[in-house]
Amino acid sequence: MIRRFGPPPEAGRIYKRRPGVYALLPRGGQLLVTCQLMSQYMDEPEIQLPGGGIDPGESPIPALHREVYEETGWSIGAPRRLGAFRRFTFMPEYDLWAEKLCHIYVARPQRRLGPPLEADHAAVWMQPEAVIDSLYNDGDRHFALQYFA
Repeated sequence: MIRRFGPPPEAGRIYKRRPGVYALLPRGGQLLVTCQLMSQYMDEPEIQLPGGGIDPGESPIPALHREVYEETGWSIGAPRRLGAFRRFTFMPEYDLWAEKLCHIYVARPQRRLGPPLEADHAAVWMQPEAVIDSLYNDGDRHFALQYFA
């Protein structure tokens, strides 16, 4: 059974399963994260582990490389899976209630290829303690705490 973080699913609500991949990206005592900037769906910026949805027909590792690049502008190497969790949430940008299956990896940031491709994201280097205090969701925080313990 995959551990759940966040509120339980609401009775009677239909959730679409959304598999995704996310990465802890340590280098030189810091962690590369993405800051999702304010938008019509958010009241304030959010610190997040870089990552996102696995497209239909896509495997997790290529999805991880693609998502990290889109959200940070960095290439990564040597991804290693740490575990997974699920959470039930509303995704306003898709007008969708989702059961997110979040697969967490650790990988090496290798090279900055350019700015993030997603206009509402900024790549940020932070101390691990600050990241843990700032992460948007409890599942990401759990894996960051476990990794840095």
